[in-house]
Amino acid sequence: MNGKVILIVEDDRDIRGLLADFLKREGFSVEVAEDGAAADRILARVAPDLIVLDLMLPGEDGLSICRRLRARGATPILMLTAKNDDIDRIVGLELGADDYLGKPFNPRELLARIRAILRRSEASAVRAGERRRRSFAGFVVDLDARSVERADGTSVPLTSAEFDLLACFVERPRRVLTRDQLLDWTRGRSADPFDRTIDVTVSRLRRKLEIACPSAPALVTTVRNGGYLFAGDVKDV
Repeated sequence: MNGKVILIVEDDRDIRGLLADFLKREGFSVEVAEDGAAADRILARVAPDLIVLDLMLPGEDGLSICRRLRARGATPILMLTAKNDDIDRIVGLELGADDYLGKPFNPRELLARIRAILRRSEASAVRAGERRRRSFAGFVVDLDARSVERADGTSVPLTSAEFDLLACFVERPRRVLTRDQLLDWTRGRSADPFDRTIDVTVSRLRRKLEIACPSAPALVTTVRNGGYLFAGDVKDV
C-alpha cells in the first residue's frame, strides 16, 4: 500500500495530527484538511486514493461534502462519525460513502478498513486479453478494470462498495446470497456481524441499474428471510 495518498478531513487538530502521523508510519502519503473548503483546495492539486471524512465538521458537514465528492468521482470515502445513530451511517452510505467507523476508534481498525477498501478498489494486474468480463441485460461488467457500461458504451458510475456487491452477484447469478455472505465478501474481516447496511448498498445498486436501463427486468430481487438473488442472465464476454 506504500505510496497511496490518503486525505484526512477532520476539524479536531489532535485527532487529525495523530491520524496523519499514524498513517505516515504505515507508509501512506497523507494530506490533511480541517473543513470542506480546505479539502477542495487540496483536491484541486492532488488526487487521493482514499478520503477519511469526519461527519461533524464546521460549516459544511461531512454528509454534504460526501454528496459533492461522490457527484464528481468515485474516490473511496471512509466516514468517521461520533454519533452512534444508525440513521447517520445509513445516510452516509446512501450518499456514497464506502465504509464508516464510529468514534472513538482503534487506529488499527481504521488502518484495516482503509487497506480493505483500497484492495477492493484496485484493478487487478492482468495481461491484455485476459480480463474477466461479464454481460447481462444490456450491461457489460469488467471485473478487473472495475467498470460497468451499457452496451452502447455509456458508463454506469458505481462506488467501490456498489461495484464490489455487483461483482458478487455476477459471479454467483441465480443463487440466494445471504446478507452475511455479501457482507463478508465485500468488507471481509472489518465487517460487523450485526451490520445490516448491506441493504442500503443493495438498494443503491438496484436503483442505479434501473436508472441506467429502465427497460431491464428487476435484476436484484429480495428473498424473504433469505437474502438477495441476482436474476440476470450472466454470460462471459
